Amino acid sequence: MPQPVQVIFVFVVSLLYLPQLVAAPSVALGYQPKYPADFAHFDYVNPDAPKGGELVLSAFGDFDSFNPYILKGVSADGLGELIFEPLMVQSEDEPYSLYAHLAEAVELADDGLSVTFRLNPGARFSNGDPVLAEDVKFSFDAIRSDKGHPQFRFYWADIREAVVLGPRTIRFNFHKVNPELHMIAAQIPVFSPKWVGDTPFDKLTREIPVGSGPYTITRYSLGKDVVFERNPDYWARDLSTRRGMYNFDRVIFKYYRDSTVELEALKAGEFGFKLVNHSKQWARDYEGPQFRLDMLHRQGRPARHLTEVDIAVVVEATHRELRNLKCSIRQYAQLGFHLALHHGDTCHHRDDGRDAGDDADQGQKGS
Repeated sequence: MPQPVQVIFVFVVSLLYLPQLVAAPSVALGYQPKYPADFAHFDYVNPDAPKGGELVLSAFGDFDSFNPYILKGVSADGLGELIFEPLMVQSEDEPYSLYAHLAEAVELADDGLSVTFRLNPGARFSNGDPVLAEDVKFSFDAIRSDKGHPQFRFYWADIREAVVLGPRTIRFNFHKVNPELHMIAAQIPVFSPKWVGDTPFDKLTREIPVGSGPYTITRYSLGKDVVFERNPDYWARDLSTRRGMYNFDRVIFKYYRDSTVELEALKAGEFGFKLVNHSKQWARDYEGPQFRLDMLHRQGRPARHLTEVDIAVVVEATHRELRNLKCSIRQYAQLGFHLALHHGDTCHHRDDGRDAGDDADQGQKGS
C-alpha cells in the first residue's frame, strides 16, 4: 500500500507550508499601534461625557438618496459616519492605525497575499440581526460590482475576492502584495442584505439603510433635512473604539442651496457649526452684530474653549490645514458635549472648563 502513504505524506508536508497567521486586535502602517489590546477608550474622548441634546449641522445642495455607494443620485450627509461601520476603526491621534470594531481580530498572511478577519460576536445591525461573514462578503461584492460606484472598483482593484470561512470568519485574497491593502480591506463598510432585498443595488436609493452604526434615520424631507436618532441599543456603545463618542440624541442635517442663505441661517442660529476655507469669505462675510455681541464665536485658529454645543463655531483653514484638521464635523457628532480643540489637532473633553492644551502650556512655562 505505498501509494496512499505517499499521498498522506504529501498532504501533511503541504500543510506545513501554508501561510502562517498571527491574530491581532490592531494594525498600523509601519509602526507599533499606540493603544494596547485592552485599552478602555481613545485618549481624546471623555468616557463619562453626558448623553443627550441635539446637534444641527448644515449641508450644501440637496440629496435624493440614502445609498452613498452608487453613482446615481446625491446621497445624504452623515451616512458614512452615523449609519455604516467598517471592520476596524481608525484612531484620530495616530498617522494610520486601525483598531478592532466589527472585526475583533485581524490576521495577515506571511506572504502578504491575504488577510483574515474574525468578527465580534456582539456586533449587531440596527434591526437586531448579528453581523456575519456572509454580510461582509455581500457588502463587498455589492459595492464592487458593476452596479456600485466605479471609484470602489478602482480603489479595491487589488482585492481579488472575499471568501467566507465560517459564520464569523472572512478572508480577503489579494492579486499582489501591497503593504496597505490589508488596512484598506479593514475599512470596507458593512450593511445588512435586508436593506437591499430584491432591489438592484444601483436602483437602491430611497430605502432607509440598515447598518451597524450608532444612529438610525427617523425622519427626512428629500433635499431639505434628515434626522438621525441615536440607537439606544447600539451594540458598540461600551466598546473601546466608541466609548465616550456619539453622545447627541439627535444629529440633524439641514440643506441650503444658496451660500448667502446658509450664512444668514448660521447667524440666525439655525445650525451650530460652519467650516470656512475661503479667506475672502472669512474676512468679509463673517462679520456683524452676532459676532460683536459674542452670540457667534469666530475662530481664526483651532478654538481653545468650546464648551457650549448650541453656539456656532466658525473655523478658518487652508486646504492643507483641512487635511490635517482631525476635529471635523464627524468628531463633533462623535464626541458630543464639552468639546475643546488644541494644537495637536484632536478633540478633547474636559469637565473642568479647561482643554487639554492648558496642561501642555503650563508644562512649557515651567520648563
